[in-house]
Amino acid sequence: MRGYAAVLEAFRRPLAWREFEVLPPTPGGVLVRIAVAGICGSDLHMWKGEDPRTPLPIILGHEAVGRVVALGGEKRDIMGQILREGDLIAWDRGVTCGACYYCTVRKKPYLCPHRRVYGINLSSAEPPHLLGGYAEYIHLLPGTNVLILPEGIDPAQLVAASCSGATAAHAVEASGIRLGDQVIVQGPGPLGLFALAFAVARGAATAIVVGTQRSAWKLEVARRFGATHLMMADVGTAESRRAEIHALTYGRGATQVIECSGAPAAIAEGIKWVAPGGVYALPGAAVPVGDVPIAIYEDVVRKNVRLQGTWVSDTSHFFQAVELVLSGRFPFDAMITHRFPLHEADRALQALEERNVLKAVLVPES
Repeated sequence: MRGYAAVLEAFRRPLAWREFEVLPPTPGGVLVRIAVAGICGSDLHMWKGEDPRTPLPIILGHEAVGRVVALGGEKRDIMGQILREGDLIAWDRGVTCGACYYCTVRKKPYLCPHRRVYGINLSSAEPPHLLGGYAEYIHLLPGTNVLILPEGIDPAQLVAASCSGATAAHAVEASGIRLGDQVIVQGPGPLGLFALAFAVARGAATAIVVGTQRSAWKLEVARRFGATHLMMADVGTAESRRAEIHALTYGRGATQVIECSGAPAAIAEGIKWVAPGGVYALPGAAVPVGDVPIAIYEDVVRKNVRLQGTWVSDTSHFFQAVELVLSGRFPFDAMITHRFPLHEADRALQALEERNVLKAVLVPES
């Protein structure tokens, strides 16, 4: 059996259309035919060579949903269900060792130094080659945590659950959002929408989403997700925006600010919006962004603010994101704005770079 994939062989160059032999799954592995793969902002960073983890050549794509083609022995999903050929499944994008200090003692497997990630640090140079989502097939390695999905759902709604959704779940969990809190989400992309949905589901009384004039249409989607107020980061002055936030948060600022854009300017301003005793979470800085000026005494120490780094996620967060989508409480269908055939992956990446999409997905043609 043969399968095609779009391969990144040189940074900032068109993806190469390559044919691979589809090997049988290894013991404990799963061969999956991809139904839909997500185009993530991280993919664009990797295409540009901005992510230090990226080997060449590589099949990009760490978000995907597909159907089981073959199994390398009995395998159960995280709910204990036995996988069978034809099952529609999603999977945790990261595979950890389960034996290191961070996996066993700290119970923070997302910090595992041996963590392997589909479409991010697994090259296509060596067998089984097909280790990314921009392909017709993908090999899930032994140790991959999977979840059988219900039939009848549009799989496109679930691709981002393994990345943006899981990372947002981690950020919201670490931020400790509670009933009645005042939350700000910076950035109305997929990560921001998931963070907003999780905050609303946890009972946030105020949910402010901050975007730009260029992303105004995305802010309207955020309104459908439960945003109570929308703001423009490029309208008015820093002082006027801070005054507006204080007016919406009883004069205190936000109990939690979740930064989902990764923009240094957004970080420098957003930390000033946190209320005393609050949390500033940073799930959006997925690649190096350089130094950011922070008034440590005024904005952190004197206010007893906690800076919360949020590095990726673990399987519990992936599970929470899938359950959030399946709950039907939020319009995740509205997040999927573009669908491209697999062979047009370059066009999808270009559309993302031009900020013409909210969430784009790739669909294999056959």
